[in-house]
Amino acid sequence: MTREEKSIAIEDLTAQLAGTNIIYVSDISGLNAETTSNLRRACFKAGIKLEVVKNTLLAKAMEASANDYGDLPSVLTGNSAIFISDVANAPGKIIKDFRKKSAKPLLKGAYINSEIYIGDDQLDALATIKSKEELLGELIGLLQSPAQRIISALQNKFAGSEEETEA
Repeated sequence: MTREEKSIAIEDLTAQLAGTNIIYVSDISGLNAETTSNLRRACFKAGIKLEVVKNTLLAKAMEASANDYGDLPSVLTGNSAIFISDVANAPGKIIKDFRKKSAKPLLKGAYINSEIYIGDDQLDALATIKSKEELLGELIGLLQSPAQRIISALQNKFAGSEEETEA
């Protein structure tokens, strides 16, 4: 790879990193062609971009990015692949699902909304992070609950007062 090609690759990676707040770094080495194809297909269906990257280029892209990746570049050893998603828990769920059949992919680390997660032991926590939509749904449900109780109570009171006037 020439210097110019490396420079272009770093610019492309930097642009990808700038466009998201959710990045998982994993090791998918050793997966056979069929399993890798299945992983890519599952990622595509979930709206996740999966890309195998060179560690040095990704480290330079992280350094050039406006985001603070903290200690995440320290996990860039061996083979690395990045999962880029709009949903925080989607890559974690895919990795966890594939781990039921294989020892890989291994989670090296993740960057989620300015938070850094290092190590494969974080996978369970990352797979259960609630998405923005799930949190909004819960919040709306909590806000609607008292209003629904008040409306129900008023309807019952109104229904009761109608019965009294009919009698």
